[in-house]
Amino acid sequence: MQNRKLKIGIVVGEVSGDTLGAKLIRSFREQGIDAEFEGIGGPQMIAEGFKSDYPMDILSVMGIVEVLKDIKKLFAVRDGLVEKWTKNPVDIFIGIDAPDFNLRLSKTIKQKNLPIKTVQYVSPSVWAWRQGRVHGIKKSIDLVLCLFPFEKGFYQKFDVPAAFVGHPLASQLPLENPLNLAKEELDLDISQKHIALLPGSRRGEIERLGPLVLDAAQIVNQKHPEYTFLIPAINDARKQQIEALLEKYPTNFTDHVKLLENTHKESKIGRQVMNASNIIALASGTATLEAMLLHRPMVTFYKLNWLTYVIAKMLIKIPYYSLPNIIAGKRIIKELIQDDATPEKLADEIEKLMNEETAQIQVMQNITMHKKLLSGNSEDPVKVILDLL
Repeated sequence: MQNRKLKIGIVVGEVSGDTLGAKLIRSFREQGIDAEFEGIGGPQMIAEGFKSDYPMDILSVMGIVEVLKDIKKLFAVRDGLVEKWTKNPVDIFIGIDAPDFNLRLSKTIKQKNLPIKTVQYVSPSVWAWRQGRVHGIKKSIDLVLCLFPFEKGFYQKFDVPAAFVGHPLASQLPLENPLNLAKEELDLDISQKHIALLPGSRRGEIERLGPLVLDAAQIVNQKHPEYTFLIPAINDARKQQIEALLEKYPTNFTDHVKLLENTHKESKIGRQVMNASNIIALASGTATLEAMLLHRPMVTFYKLNWLTYVIAKMLIKIPYYSLPNIIAGKRIIKELIQDDATPEKLADEIEKLMNEETAQIQVMQNITMHKKLLSGNSEDPVKVILDLL
């Protein structure tokens, strides 16, 4: 093992996973580990020398019903990776997030008795819903790398090897984060007030949630024309999709909307837009944690295909959907889910956050949660991965 280059397979399915993957690759290199990386990655990982066998977007499918439409394509990708690693095995496979795909891939690796250790980096939300999945994880995963301290405790109850490695953003993002500096970074007028609109980074999310968030923004604009709306586009395809949506609205509204395309290799535009905004309205997902760590007041929303929602509702074991509320164990941000996710209700919640006192209460709670994530005794992910070998 010491005399040859380590081969590490990694699979990610979205921007947040690409960010984690790129940081992990850099960490291996910084610790002097001679390794090559292959699998499925995004632009950030590729910039670090990663060899991606498929485009990352191929895994960007959300929801039970939505996945069924693409199931043949997803199976073909899984089988392609298994075939490649049967002929030329990697030493270790690290699935970063994308649990529906990565856990199945790990299961197949174990069923075929391939000489490959399996790691799941970012625990699936088994503590929240479909808790029975933990038994499948125990059979197919050699180690779970947890971003939050409460997750390790959950796995210990089931004798699943797990390490709390911390969330890289908690240490990466500063506790002091002046709004005006963030506005200047995007060449925005610091005297102007901005509202970030983030309907999601996937094609399907923008189709489903884009009209909701733009309708809400139009309502807000009619009462508060002093605000400018900022929408990030992580790539040219998403930019064109959002532009097509904006064409359906009158110019007296769209003149108040600024679409910012990603120009950074790390796909930072979403974070930059949230950081430069006085208020954030965003789709529930990993970006809610980012918004919390940026200490900006926010409201979150989400709508699924109705059948996906009905099924998910029966399986969910916790009262909250967004990470800030889950970590806090109480509601610190407003969640508008499914039938509650209407333009009128979203506009109303955005307007509430215009109240300085209301916004500041949430900001102080965000800072408290940030400190909580920094205080845990986290382990080095590279070290625990190498310990497996």
